[in-house]
Amino acid sequence: MTRSLRWLAGAFLVAWPFVYSAPYPLHIVVVVLIWSFAYTSWSVMGRFGLLSLGHGGFMGIGAYVTALLWNYGGISPWIGIPLALLAGGLLAVLVAYPCFRFRITGHYFALVTLALGGIVLQVITATRDYTGGSLGYTPERYQGGSSLYALQFSGKTTWYLIALAVWAAGLYVWYRVDRSMLRYALEAISEDEDAAAATGVHVTAEKLKITVLSAVMTALGGALYCQYQMFISPDTVSGISISLQMVFAVVVGGIYVSLGPTVGAVITILLAEGLRVSFGTRAAGWDNLVYGVLLVLFIVFLPKGILGSLLDLRRTRGPAVARGA
Repeated sequence: MTRSLRWLAGAFLVAWPFVYSAPYPLHIVVVVLIWSFAYTSWSVMGRFGLLSLGHGGFMGIGAYVTALLWNYGGISPWIGIPLALLAGGLLAVLVAYPCFRFRITGHYFALVTLALGGIVLQVITATRDYTGGSLGYTPERYQGGSSLYALQFSGKTTWYLIALAVWAAGLYVWYRVDRSMLRYALEAISEDEDAAAATGVHVTAEKLKITVLSAVMTALGGALYCQYQMFISPDTVSGISISLQMVFAVVVGGIYVSLGPTVGAVITILLAEGLRVSFGTRAAGWDNLVYGVLLVLFIVFLPKGILGSLLDLRRTRGPAVARGA
């Protein structure tokens, strides 16, 4: 996409809620943008072979720490969110450093992260006196409605602009990682850790950097989701189902393309919303079943995802058309 087209697309996205401000479509777009950022956060490390099945735990940390600090300490989300990100980053270091230091990789690392997500979910459920447990948790409303201090806004246009800015920031981080030396180090590590270490790459440090970055970004996604929805529960921001949803969305959209997670978010959110509108409570859990089936199909038949496969098709057809001409 050329620079002029990017500027045009950006101007359209910023102006859209002022031209068409129907509440329900705007709500869906805000949710898609927030989840797109969370999925992009997972893909930042997932694209280098670091398969995490515990990112739902980091998202839960971001959401619950922000809400608990506000309700029990009166701490503004402007302070609570950075503290939540710090907690997510420290948890990532606590879990990932021993794994990387002692060469726990591949499916063993995935199992460790799976346990992490389960532990966070169980802690949230067990401390029901503070977190509400499986019944969910609601941050207290600020008196007077909208408040910049409390990061609570009644208008969806404000939240749309916030979500759009965060989504764009996630794409920028993905782009910067893709253009940095960190990418080449991580690609070398994913191919052969011993060979990468022999060339001077600090394997543990490089893997830890990308893991902490991904965890912090995911925690931010959880905090923003909490502030927007004003209600969280273990099933909506934590646990294995959320982690698998991230994996599914990124694989379906395209793990090696910056906009792949966004395409995956559009599919997952519209699928879940379509099932909810069509079948109501009878469709509870159906989306996870569909995610699992589609994930297997995409891994087998379309491993580069929708967007990645389309880009590959464009690259292969371009020279063919030129040769035919």
